[in-house]
Order: sequence, then structure tokens, then C-alpha cells
Amino acid sequence: MSKNNNLKEEALNYHAKGRPGKIEVIPSKEYANQRDLSLAYSPGVAEPCLAIQANPDDAYKYTAKGNLVAVISNGTAVLGLGDIGAMAGKPVMEGKGLLFKIYADIDVFDIELNTKDVDEFVRTVKIMEPTFGGINLEDISAPECFEIEERLKKELNIPVMHDDQHGTAIISAASLLNALSLVEKDIEKVKIIINGAGASAISCTRLYSALGAKRENIFMFDSKGLIHPSRTNLDGKKIEFANDKLDASTTLAEAMAGADVFIGLSKGNILTQDMVRAMAKDCIVFALANPTPEISYELAMEARPDIIMATGRSDYPNQVNNVLGFPYIFRGALDVRSSEINEEMKLAAVRALADLAKKPVPDIVNMAYGENNLTFGKTYIIPKPVDPRLLTTVAPAVAKAAMETGVAKYEIKDWDAYELQLSKRLGQDNTLTKVIMTKAKKSPKRVVFADAENLSVLKAVQQVLEEKIAFPILLGNKEKIKQILELNSIELPESVEVIDPRNYANDEEKKRAESFGELFFDKRKRKGLTKSEAYNLVSRRSYYGSLMVETGMADTMIGGLSNSYPDTIRPAIQVIGPGDGVRRISGMYILMTKKGPLFLADTTINFDPTVEELVEITELAAKEVEKFNIKPRIALLTYSNFGSVPNGPAAMKMRQAVDILKKKHPKMIVDGEMQAHLAFDTELLKENHPFSDLADGAANTLIFPNLSSANIAYNLVKEVGGIEKIGPIMLGLKKPVQVLQLGASVREIVNMVAISVVDSEKK
Repeated sequence: MSKNNNLKEEALNYHAKGRPGKIEVIPSKEYANQRDLSLAYSPGVAEPCLAIQANPDDAYKYTAKGNLVAVISNGTAVLGLGDIGAMAGKPVMEGKGLLFKIYADIDVFDIELNTKDVDEFVRTVKIMEPTFGGINLEDISAPECFEIEERLKKELNIPVMHDDQHGTAIISAASLLNALSLVEKDIEKVKIIINGAGASAISCTRLYSALGAKRENIFMFDSKGLIHPSRTNLDGKKIEFANDKLDASTTLAEAMAGADVFIGLSKGNILTQDMVRAMAKDCIVFALANPTPEISYELAMEARPDIIMATGRSDYPNQVNNVLGFPYIFRGALDVRSSEINEEMKLAAVRALADLAKKPVPDIVNMAYGENNLTFGKTYIIPKPVDPRLLTTVAPAVAKAAMETGVAKYEIKDWDAYELQLSKRLGQDNTLTKVIMTKAKKSPKRVVFADAENLSVLKAVQQVLEEKIAFPILLGNKEKIKQILELNSIELPESVEVIDPRNYANDEEKKRAESFGELFFDKRKRKGLTKSEAYNLVSRRSYYGSLMVETGMADTMIGGLSNSYPDTIRPAIQVIGPGDGVRRISGMYILMTKKGPLFLADTTINFDPTVEELVEITELAAKEVEKFNIKPRIALLTYSNFGSVPNGPAAMKMRQAVDILKKKHPKMIVDGEMQAHLAFDTELLKENHPFSDLADGAANTLIFPNLSSANIAYNLVKEVGGIEKIGPIMLGLKKPVQVLQLGASVREIVNMVAISVVDSEKK
């Protein structure tokens, strides 16, 4: 099966699994009893209805209108698929709704209209105005998209934006401002070539003009050539950018001579190195066609070392990505109940994005991209999509512009409180996952899979290769692995190494196994192990994989899916052993909650840890949390609150462990003993235990008194709450080995591979 077929199957399975689709509606109020239902519906619901009748703006107070956006399309210009129809475009609209939610906590109804008639489209959207706080038009072909947006903006009293037009315009404009500032060129004087004349190109060029670019210096090309006043085939809005400063027959190659800026919004591979070489000194090239840019990053950099290059791709510097704009623009517009998204609001977003790129980059962003210190420059002219400051930077800028231009119906008076409210809307759950994956891609490692005879593992290996986060080495029977691959139409490159520790393919593998046997015997000879036993154990995949890591043949190992947890962790401990100064290995899970990642330890190894062991478990967990550039806020949990059960044995050891930790690490944020709910209820802590380290912020790291309570807690929370988990992560080993839980999904395996790759880089 080809890579494209693999992606096809995976995409179809992703959209179909569980509840079909990508978004759902969930209640936001209590509904547990008849009283709740009588308030939610009849008779209680009459009261907000009457209040809204008396004051329509109360709809923002009593309904979801103020946080609800409609993503509307007729499917006439879907991604790179073209006119595929309204129904076929629905998965894209649901995807857009998902992005609104995860980046800005905005709820979305996706609406697919089965019409190409502009009047019918406009009327349908217009009569739905009472439902929504904003309208995001999506994937509508030009020139109809211009008329639809213009009419709706005039006829509706809520913000309307066609993201295909304005999203790229806003992000590319911010990038252009910063690129020009780096090369010290004036936007009013630069020669700009625009290749492409669709909705996005028109909107981009309009915004560049609003920022100061002169129309006489802008030369736009479509598939038929230069947009020139003499042409008789100019449809839609193209005539707006007709320019007679060049001859009508001028080609793109000729126009590129001496150009300062090239903006590509067309198709791949239409720009040559010679064209780039002909540009002015310190040229700027934004090749934004996706997935294939107008010229590849490598060819452009080879042609001109002085170039500033941007693309629409995430695997190169300076990605022009619409997700940097639309979630935060609508967030700001909704929060002031704006009647529109006007030019000033778009320009405010442009300047906010441009300014943010010039500020010091948070550690979590540096970590995600494998950088020590990302700084404003030629390879960093626009913020990264994982930057947590986007929501608190762009949304307030848009909201202020709405207020200043008189289109806001609600006034924000306390901007500090507003930014705090924004920061609380989203936890770091999705951000952390993206950071881990991005960092793994930056420095992929050799990962040995001890359970390669398992279908889920082989599917994960396929995804790991496609995501380029690791170089896999498979352990298992070669024929059995081959059969599983063929039966499930999985293709792996021939370069993937497969080793069978029980059946050596050649003398080299035999000699390697013998050397592993000698090494393992040397490690365990004074611990009751005979030489023959050592040689026999090496034929087991968990031992063989651990020895590969120990000898440097692999950077990390993933195992445990086909064996019991002890059978996998024991070889790692015996072969690799604990790191310097570590006495007890422990385990930790990450639960990806709506309020951010929650770290739980020890969830896997130590049955009933002593006070000293609890101290070490806490220290190891804190170090691991810090690797993700998150400040650990640690609660030691039990059934007692600060001595409320003075003689309980579990409470006493947690209390003693906290005392030791505070003495050893005065700056550590740690407290206990406490009940689980108190670790998150800061108001209750302030009221009853104001001395607590956690009174000014909830815990993100939980330490349990024994394995039973830890295991019950994480399993209960993840199952009942439907929370994604990562783990268990092994803490304290000298070299990284990760042990999967029985029944781990492909997604969980891939996440563990990424964690292990990042961990191996640290070690």
C-alpha cells in the first residue's frame, strides 16, 4: 500500500471511529434532576426569553450566541479539491470548527448550503443571524465569495469574515512587515509581484495596500499573464489591480527582474532559481502554494543566500498559517459583541502578530522546535502556531480596535482581567502534545520496538515513519511480521531493520547476541545469574532491546504491549539500571485535561513507598514535568488535610515527605497532606489553609501514597472523564525505556514514542 493509500485509510478511520465526525454538542449547565430540567426548559426558560425580548443584547448573557460561530460553505472551492459540493465539504467545515475550539474556545455549528445562487446563499445566512455571534465563510469560489461577503457584511449586525480571503492576508501581511523591517526596506517603495489572482490574492494585495504598498508598484499575474488594463478577460475583482507600468506581454520571469517581494498564491514549482536570482538585493519570497510551494525552500535558499523565505508548510521556517489568525480574530470580535470585522480590526491583528514575533519566545515554543533561543530574524518573522501568547495578544488587539472604531456593543474596561480570562479558557493539553511531537520531529532517534509482532505496534511504526519522529528497529519473527504487514496492507520501507533475537540471520547477528550475553552475564553474575541463563534471557525481546539501548545500538526502547508490565520493566532495570543518584525507579502518567496537563505519580511500580521513596518519586516527577517547560505545582494526596487525621499512617508519611521536600528544595511548590479536591479548589484553600503553597494556583502534579490509590485514580479519571492519557512514563532509568500498558492504542503508542525520543535527547 502506498503512502497516499495509508493516509486515505487512516483518515477514513479517524473520521469514522467512535462518534462519527469531529465535533459534538454537550450541555454546559446542570441537568441531573427535574429541577435542573425545569430551569433549562419549561417553565424556567420563559424568563430569559422575556428578558431577551425586552433587551435583545441579553441573548449574549443568557444564550450561547456570544460564543457561537457558524462555519458556512457551499463546497465550491474546498481546499485543493475544487467544487466537490456542499455535502463533500462537510468534513472540512467540521475540521474548521475543531480548530476554533482548540485554539480559542469558540463553539461552532458547521452549515453546508446546497446552492450556488448568491441571492439564495445570502438570504439563508441572513435569516440565521439570531443564532450566531459571528459568521465564518469558508471555501466559496471566486468571484461569488466577494459578493457574498460584501452583502452579508452590509446586511448583518454580527461579524462576517471569509477566512480564505482574509486569513492568509492577515498572516502574510504581518510576515511581510517584519521581513521588510529586517532588510530595512520601505513598503511604499518596494516592487511586489503577486502570482495568483483568486480571492486570497485579492485580499492579500488589498491589505498590503492598506499598510502602505503603492498600487503602481504591485504587479499581479493570473494563469493568463499580467493583470493589465488592456486585457478583456478580467473577471471579478482582478481589474482593481490592473497595472500598465509594464507592457501587457510582460512575463512573470521578466517582471521578477529587480523585484523586492514575490507573493505566491498559485501553484507549485512555477518559480525558477533564475527568477529568484534576478530579484533585488535582500529579496523576500513567500511561496504559499500548498503542499508544493511555487519554489522549494531548498532551491530558493541555494539561489539566494540573502533571501527571506516563507511557505505554507510546517516543516520549514516562517510558516504562513491561517490558524494564527481566525480563532483569535473572532475571539476578540465576540468578546466585545462586535457588529463586524472591519479593516482596522484586521490591521490590529496584523500588527499584533508582527509585534509578537519580536518579543522573547517562551521556553515551551523553543522546546517544541528544538531551539535554544528562537529570536526575531530571517528564519523567525512570524509567531509559531504553538505559541500560547497568541490568544492573549491577538484577541485583545482586535477587541480594542472594535471598541475604538465604534463597532463594539460591549466595552472591556479591565484589560488585565480580560487577558487572565483568556488564558484560563484553554489549558495546555493540546499545546503540550503538539510540543512533544514537534520536538521529536526536530531530532528523531533510533527506537527499538520489542513487540513488533503486534498489529497496533506496526500501525504505530508506519505513522512514526510518516511523521518522521523516529527511526524504528523491529524485534520479532521476520516471517510473522511480514504476514501481518501483508494481511493489513501496511507498507514499511525496506530500510527498516527487523531483528529476530531467537533466529539469527547471519554471523553478525549471532556475534552481537553473544556479546549481549557476555555483557548481561557480567552485570548479573553476582546476583544469582548463570552464564547459560544470561544467554537464554538475551533471546527474549525485552532483554535484547534493553541491551541495544545500553550498548548504543538504539537510543530508546518501546515495549510491554504483549507482555506483563513486570516482564518488560524488569529487563530494563537489570540491564540499564537507575541513573546517577537514583535509588527507586517510578512511573508517571499524563492526563490531558481541559485545564491543562495533569501529571500523576507513582502509578506503576512502587506498591507502598516509604517516606524516603515518596520524596524521590516527587523529585523525579518534578524533573520530568520541568522537561516540558512547565513549573511543577505538587500536591501529596491522601484522606487527610494538614493533620485533620493526625495518626493515620498514609497521612503521616505524606506529611513527613512534604517536610523533607520543603527542607531539601525551598523553592519547590509542594504541599500536603491533602485530599484530592483541595489540590484544585484554590478558594477553599485560601479560606481554610491560606498558608498553603497551592493557595494561589491549583496543582498540576499529584503524588499518591501507594500504587493502589494512584492506579485507581488515573484509570477512573481517564475512563469516566474520557481524557486522553500519555504514559506510563518511566522515571529514573539511566537510559530511556518506555513500557506500554496492555491494550494501548496506536495513538498512545505514537505518543509514547515521541515522549521517548524527547527523553533520549535529554539523556
